[in-house]
Amino acid sequence: MRRRGACSHAAAVYPHVPVGAMTKRTAITLSLVSGVVLLMSIDQGRAVTGNAPSASGLAARAIVMLVDEREDLCTATALSADLVLTAAHCVAGPLKRAVKIYQTGQTIAVTHVAQHPRFNFASYLASRATADVALVKLAAPLPDIIAPVTLAEPRRVPVGETLTIAGFGVTKNGTPLGLGIPHEAKLAVTGKPGSLQIRLLDPATLNKRPGLGGCTGDSGAPAFETDAAGALRIVGVVSWSTAPNDEDGCGGLTGLTPLLIYRDWIVATAKTLK
Repeated sequence: MRRRGACSHAAAVYPHVPVGAMTKRTAITLSLVSGVVLLMSIDQGRAVTGNAPSASGLAARAIVMLVDEREDLCTATALSADLVLTAAHCVAGPLKRAVKIYQTGQTIAVTHVAQHPRFNFASYLASRATADVALVKLAAPLPDIIAPVTLAEPRRVPVGETLTIAGFGVTKNGTPLGLGIPHEAKLAVTGKPGSLQIRLLDPATLNKRPGLGGCTGDSGAPAFETDAAGALRIVGVVSWSTAPNDEDGCGGLTGLTPLLIYRDWIVATAKTLK
């Protein structure tokens, strides 16, 4: 399988993504780092995107856009008033970055980026699981409309569990449609979820035909569990996607980097960034 990463280049007619993350899977940034390929596939995958509903409530209020000086776009999740969580592949390279708030149009500069020390971009591009998580410190507090969320308690998620992903990705693979607008989708855990990778699919389409899932612009997006009180907690971040039947694109599988073994690093590093 070739994976597609989920970041996106907002100025392009077609989004760009990093080359070859996970054979037949797509890394879902827009144009992310040097060494990118043009996304020309135009399958009808529904992505978080596609026919997914607009994100609302806590899911919409927890996420922001993460952009760099080349207008590459990812999704990030607020952990506090001035700290967000995203995918490490979204912050590769020494570029100026900022977050944009959908509800207000406000832009806040990034002052510091901390990639997990075990993240290896070469491994990511070679389709090997790696620590694809990063923390991003902001120059000023987020507006009150943004509601920070907490990390889930360490646990292994079972097959069949429903998680909610929310991001700013495109609504049609290979186009800029829907980019920068929050959408959410409820997806089911499939395969053999572990501490390094979790795969999600649309339970209505089962990776056999285009369905809901992450797409370009959704890299770094949160995957939420919902606790008994209705609060959202982050289980993992979106790293890659496939088209149905494990082809290149979106609307098939959505790949998460689970926070299970990285939670302690996130908590400790967040304290150093205060």
